[in-house]
Amino acid sequence: MFTLSEENYLKAIYHLELGADKGISTNAIAEQLETKASSVTDMIKKLSDKKVVVYKKYKGVKLTDLGKKIAANIVRKHRLWEVFLVEKLNFSWDEVHDVAEQLEHIKSPKLINQLDALLGFPTHDPHGDPIPDENGNLKIIDKSLLSALQKNESGICVGVDDSSSGFLQFLDKKDIVLGKIITVLEKEDFDNSLAIQIDGKKLSISNKIANNLYIKKV
Repeated sequence: MFTLSEENYLKAIYHLELGADKGISTNAIAEQLETKASSVTDMIKKLSDKKVVVYKKYKGVKLTDLGKKIAANIVRKHRLWEVFLVEKLNFSWDEVHDVAEQLEHIKSPKLINQLDALLGFPTHDPHGDPIPDENGNLKIIDKSLLSALQKNESGICVGVDDSSSGFLQFLDKKDIVLGKIITVLEKEDFDNSLAIQIDGKKLSISNKIANNLYIKKV
């Protein structure tokens, strides 16, 4: 059995490992969890004793196969609850993260499997992030940042890199939601800001916004 804090550490390492080609530093984990490096060191020792992480000096921390399975299950629960909150309880996509953070620690496998079935076995959460299946497998789609598109290129909005409530509320105001086709009309050399078109409407967005929106080219 793992404590809530231990589960949060496993989830943080899991996210940091995605796309990483080497072990995760204790400083990176501390930054992710907004805690002290000394606290991370203490927790890594506990998790190592439980055989869910391996730590090697100068090489960082890695999840073991058991650690990956447990972490993927936590992520699965979190993202399924986000889908449930949006689809069944009419939460907006900027409201669900904190609630799902609480619900992800529910232990009942039967409840989560029934929840998955109730929702029709979704593959992605409301922010476009893939939901691990029962075995921890992720269905990864080919995507790139909107900022990578050139003039006259188009893509379907499939996800966000920044899932903070402030950013999601900004997107709602601009009517930028998942599934919409975005076309780049102009790209400024000076600051890489973009003039884009969505549903026939033209608007300007900063490079910062474009660097936080994932698209699938069409």
